[in-house]
Amino acid sequence: MATKNGKILVVDDNQGIRRALEILLPLRFAEVRTLPSPSTLVATLEQFRPEVVLLDMNFTTSINTGNEGLYWAGEIKKMFPEVEVVLFTAYADIALAVEGMKRGAFDFIVKPWENDKLMAVLTAARDKAQKAMGRDGRSKAAMTGTGINGVTPDPLQEGGFFWGTTPVMRTIRRTVEKTAPTDATVLITGENGTGKDVLAREIHAHSLRSEKPMVVVDAGAIPETLFESELFGHVKGAFTDAYTDHVGKFEQADGGTLFLDEIGNIPLHLQAKLLRVLQNRSVVRVGGTQARPVDIRLVCATNMDLEALVREGRFREDLYYRINTVHIALPPLRERREDIVPLARQFLGQFARKYHRALTGLAPEAEALLTAQRWSGNIRELQNCIEKAVILSDGSELTAKDIQRDARSGPGMTDTGNLLHNAAEEERLIRQAMNHTDGNISAAAKILGVSRPTLYAKLKKYGL
Repeated sequence: MATKNGKILVVDDNQGIRRALEILLPLRFAEVRTLPSPSTLVATLEQFRPEVVLLDMNFTTSINTGNEGLYWAGEIKKMFPEVEVVLFTAYADIALAVEGMKRGAFDFIVKPWENDKLMAVLTAARDKAQKAMGRDGRSKAAMTGTGINGVTPDPLQEGGFFWGTTPVMRTIRRTVEKTAPTDATVLITGENGTGKDVLAREIHAHSLRSEKPMVVVDAGAIPETLFESELFGHVKGAFTDAYTDHVGKFEQADGGTLFLDEIGNIPLHLQAKLLRVLQNRSVVRVGGTQARPVDIRLVCATNMDLEALVREGRFREDLYYRINTVHIALPPLRERREDIVPLARQFLGQFARKYHRALTGLAPEAEALLTAQRWSGNIRELQNCIEKAVILSDGSELTAKDIQRDARSGPGMTDTGNLLHNAAEEERLIRQAMNHTDGNISAAAKILGVSRPTLYAKLKKYGL
């Protein structure tokens, strides 16, 4: 039987074709994703990181020149050179095929296609891409630095995790280094935007299951009526519209890792069914009778306080202990301020390449402003902030003016207008702002998001 691995992204405006390929391609690919147009293509490539893109040539009604497909093929190869592009067209134009190959396309498929030929081309493209990538699908060029086993990929890349230099992150890194090669169940907690999903991918990437799929489930987004079907699968005829057998997430993850994100959102009555599967390590599809063994490594994540939910009777205690063999609590970004500027620089580089901006770095006042913020949305908020700044910037480096921030998002601002409850951290931020502005109180107050009188009082308080 042919090997089933890798990821493929299909971009085609024909819904029937997308549905057909969603059935056919899982025979050879571990993960398949489809898009009806290239409008979100770049963002999807950044997040999904496929080895292969099957790209339609035409997306605009009544325009069948193939120019759209050729343009996007060129853009993909420019931004993601190791991703292989296979062009998909209903017009067997050899000149168009040659032009596509000149722009870096791997091959050319004519609609209507022959299944065997299509699969042969796509798997060959996947195999070529995997030779140019690391084991977990990351670019070899990115696999240098100071991450686990010397790997620090870009923080925007799937599976990449920015460790930074703070003591708490060094401790977490040591825990991951010891835990990743085992099959221990891991519970990752932390505020929204702290990178729980990215850390889960890092654990999978450095596990003994890294060559098998990691299946991601947003547990809080599954309707209760579909919970069992999505996780455990169903058989044909199990309910209305169950026209075929459906393989659930547990079976899809067999041999690999199952990541249950937002596990705290699972209703109490469904937690018992999840616990039973975890205990028995087998699933029974909805409408079926056969128990199907599953071999998975479970990683869970939540931004909720599960211990509090257990005390309130809203989360099963036995399930909590089942998923909590190793607990990793990711700190909010405001508790690892030393990492804010290095993270911002990496995001700047990523978005500068993405949007073709010639930016060399961050101005000192921009670094001070970034460091001073609370970042209630954590790394995700910082990422969005830098992306917006890169898009709107005019100069050769990002300045404080480019870092568009709401007035209410000041550096640790509280409802009373103070900076921070932590005096040592507050003094450090004030010193940094004053140093960056060469003692200019007005400029420092602007960076810190407070009035001049408030800053005067703080300077007097700390003897600065």
